[in-house]
Amino acid sequence: MREPIHAVQAVSETWRPERLLRWAFDTYQQEVAISSAFGAEGMALIDMASRVRANFRLFTLDTEFLFPETYDLIERVEQRYEIKVERVYSALTPEDQEQLHGSALWKRDPDQCCNLRKIEPLRGKLAELQAWITAIRRNQTPDRAHAQKVEWDSKFQLVKINPLADWTSEAIWQYVRKHDVPYNPLHDRNYPSLGCTHCTRAIHSGEDPRAGRWADFRKTECGLHSPEPRSAAPLVTIGAQPETEGNLRQRTSVSAPSS
Repeated sequence: MREPIHAVQAVSETWRPERLLRWAFDTYQQEVAISSAFGAEGMALIDMASRVRANFRLFTLDTEFLFPETYDLIERVEQRYEIKVERVYSALTPEDQEQLHGSALWKRDPDQCCNLRKIEPLRGKLAELQAWITAIRRNQTPDRAHAQKVEWDSKFQLVKINPLADWTSEAIWQYVRKHDVPYNPLHDRNYPSLGCTHCTRAIHSGEDPRAGRWADFRKTECGLHSPEPRSAAPLVTIGAQPETEGNLRQRTSVSAPSS
């Protein structure tokens, strides 16, 4: 699987996102999918993909703790682009997680919560694919600084494609406005980076764009794009000890959560 990408890794750094998306769709057909959390970058990428290929695959990690505005945007995406967003869930319901790990795990051990609700579900989804497409940018976080437009993802063992790696936030918003791309209204309320309701807040003037994510911890990534396992050191003492991971039950669904 790794050999075919060597020929395009260097040249792809000069490709525009649309050219890279076309290559990805042509090369991997139905075994490549876009992963999106429906931030501004993700919305720009989805719009670009719609101009390249109809009925492309798109999935999201539905932690069941997303903002109502995010769920509404997912429905708008499905209607506008006439596609079905594949929703990927944790093997644990929120109720199961609380029973096994105690209440508000995200306050005590956000890494474990992200692992249960994002990383392991993603691992299962990516096992179905040969390649995945993300909307990460190099200047978002240190973990993303060296991302290539086409690379081998050793963590999940497949090809990873990052068409927007060299884009700036300003360029993203220029594209969104030019093409009238729908976006999450929380962006207009000082939420430049969006995740779960429990671990995302609006940022204050002068703060880093990702300062609103896991604000009480030295954590800027959920781990999806981190090469090695991370440990989130708290900025303040939380007190409780992390719980041990219990057995997970398999749970799959394509419908929206009831709450």
